[in-house]
Amino acid sequence: MIQYFKKYFILLLLLMLTVFFVSILIHNQNLGTATGTLDRIRSTGKLRLITANALNTYSYYEGKPTGFEYDLALEFAKYLNVELDIVTPGWNNLFTYLNQDKGDFIAAGISITAQRLEDAAFSIPYMTIQQRVVHHNLIFGPKNIEDLRFRTFHVRRDTSYHYRLEQIEASGIALNYILHDNIPTEELIAMVNRREIRFTIADSNIALLTQRYYPDIKIGIPIQERESLAWAVRKNDTDMIVEINRFFLHANETGILRKITNKYYENTQDFDVYEIKKFHKRIKTRLPKYKQVIMEESKKYGFDWRLVAAVVYQESHFNPEAKSVTNVRGLMQVTHATAREMGITNRRNPSQSIRAGIKYLGKMYQRFSHIEDKYQRMLFSLASYNIGYGHVQDAQKIAKGKGLDPNTWQALKTCLPLLSKTQYVKTTKHGYARGWEPVQYVERILTYFDILKQKTKSLELTDSQGNGK
Repeated sequence: MIQYFKKYFILLLLLMLTVFFVSILIHNQNLGTATGTLDRIRSTGKLRLITANALNTYSYYEGKPTGFEYDLALEFAKYLNVELDIVTPGWNNLFTYLNQDKGDFIAAGISITAQRLEDAAFSIPYMTIQQRVVHHNLIFGPKNIEDLRFRTFHVRRDTSYHYRLEQIEASGIALNYILHDNIPTEELIAMVNRREIRFTIADSNIALLTQRYYPDIKIGIPIQERESLAWAVRKNDTDMIVEINRFFLHANETGILRKITNKYYENTQDFDVYEIKKFHKRIKTRLPKYKQVIMEESKKYGFDWRLVAAVVYQESHFNPEAKSVTNVRGLMQVTHATAREMGITNRRNPSQSIRAGIKYLGKMYQRFSHIEDKYQRMLFSLASYNIGYGHVQDAQKIAKGKGLDPNTWQALKTCLPLLSKTQYVKTTKHGYARGWEPVQYVERILTYFDILKQKTKSLELTDSQGNGK
């Protein structure tokens, strides 16, 4: 996965440079008529994003906006030194709102298609994806394009999936498709998981992102060559396209694009489906016994209880009798020394173990108070919980020596594995460590955390709607 991203970003940079200079040339030759969008943005101090609610675009968690497209658009607003306003008209109205000047650009994980090029102009791409069949793992999926014959697919209207199925049908392959309005792809995938429908189509990034929440789905064959995701603006809005392209170059050169991409997509392929299914089961069977004490203790330190629950699961699979080969015990796998330091007497007592573990995590969190980004700070704290604060310090020192920012997770995850290599061990204060383990540890916790966020969000939504009725 990491090698894929390296190749992807090199190719993306070359593509960005090529398209950027072409766009500058077009701009200088005054081809097309600029709409004055950029001037209006600067004069009002408002950048209006048109997007849709979905996992990969824009949603709320704990009262705060999140999502890949939102994060990237927020960086664009910072780049322009303006505020970001959000407009969410529903999937079927994105381009209507754009052309009615109800927003300045669309950022919603949309691919460049011939049909869409008739309605808007597109920026340089920021990601490549591929349309894939999604079905339940108990249902046999198609083996090739010809095998789509006589199957029924559920997709959203006027999407790249809709257009592609039309093309396949026109080629002589008799298939059926049912069109839905203003429904996110992830909800269609959820319907596949519940076996309410048999097949849908999803971009590969959405399918991979969603699979951790619905481990019973299977990502099947591709039905299209790789496509590019990009932002859309009104036709002939040349100044806006040029500025967006400049921003993408800036985001690539400064690492902003890589950071946001890693945050949402880096771990989507690096998990065991069996383990994820086991986690989903234990959320129901084991977590309820400890949920209340996790919530109470997490609140004392300002931690999200779902993150702490993910830590507990990674440590012990919610088993209070868990014991490691190094004789750490209990739900939070507390050592004798840590138990004494945190003031508990029985490591196998669930409440004591949770209290001690969260208290110790809080201690690590305080040690990284110089890291302003709370998300990055927590990743450092988790790594320290696993491998020890001293080894994290050693990795930070290595990062600094390599010219990397020692206060970023990207640098730390690069340098932690070096703690097992002889040429680096001899320069460290705390000696040898299996530095790849805390990297895997943190990334697994983030996967579990992501699942718990989505699970609790779904439950809250169902409760607010009267048990879904």
